[in-house]
Amino acid sequence: MTFTSTRRRLIQGAAAAIALPAFGSFAQSGAARTLRIGHQKGVLSLLKGRGTLEKRLEPLNVSLKWTEFTAGPVQLEALNVGSIDFGDVGEAPPIFAQAAGAPLAYVAATVPRPASEAVLIPKASAIRTVGDLKGKKIALNKGSNVHYFIVKLAEKHGLAYSDLNLVYLPPSDARAAFEKGSVDAWVIWDPFLAAAEKTLDAKVLADATGVVGNRAYYFSSLDYVARNADVLAIVTEEINRIDQWGSANKGAFATELSALWGIPKPVVDVSVGRSQYGTAPITRAILAEQQKIADTFFDLKLIPKRINVLEAAAASVA
Repeated sequence: MTFTSTRRRLIQGAAAAIALPAFGSFAQSGAARTLRIGHQKGVLSLLKGRGTLEKRLEPLNVSLKWTEFTAGPVQLEALNVGSIDFGDVGEAPPIFAQAAGAPLAYVAATVPRPASEAVLIPKASAIRTVGDLKGKKIALNKGSNVHYFIVKLAEKHGLAYSDLNLVYLPPSDARAAFEKGSVDAWVIWDPFLAAAEKTLDAKVLADATGVVGNRAYYFSSLDYVARNADVLAIVTEEINRIDQWGSANKGAFATELSALWGIPKPVVDVSVGRSQYGTAPITRAILAEQQKIADTFFDLKLIPKRINVLEAAAASVA
């Protein structure tokens, strides 16, 4: 997963309608500033719909520009070419972005959400334990959060990475393969996980509880963080407010996400019901978790060089 010239041209083309103000000095407290937010269909989309962030940032003379993307890695590519200043992503894509030289800065992270990713098996499968996965065909998205999860799950149960017969497929193709029986197991995250449980009668062999954290991250660029820490602190607070509201109002939260994702509410109810909520500024302790992922991906030759995750953090990170 690299920032190829083809992908860069695609991002630049998609971002053509976005105003791209030059990085000027924002040192003056009253100077007009812009925050260009990339988002997937999720918490940031709900934040956009509420309009509360605009109100919080108005006294700072900060205007917002929102652009929706299909996935976290695409947002990171947009950051790399200077099209956005902020976005949301899972735990694995930032590792690839940093290894590829993107000017990434971690801003905030969710609490761990281990129950939101799992190994699924068909209802009638003869597989009973994680050890039974040895040699079986296991579908997953290469280089994703679940890739790291299956590596650590195998280690915990005495399996070597070479014991795993991994079949690299994106979620839609993996679901089709799982449904047809062309793979024996599928490692996937919510809401795809919940959808397979509800509509395919799939069984959870093991989730990530006690194995990996499965956090989500919010990112910016090192340059933007250095000059707009006040703005990003407010953004983090507003994201956490959505999280806390969702935790206290899971039914209403599921209703909003169901409409946003175009997924039946009973499926989203399962996903929301088992997730954990809360977002806070990034810390060195959290980045130490990311370092373990980076080291694992290097050992598996998924990234071309070792990286120091702390280089993607502001100097003020505790």
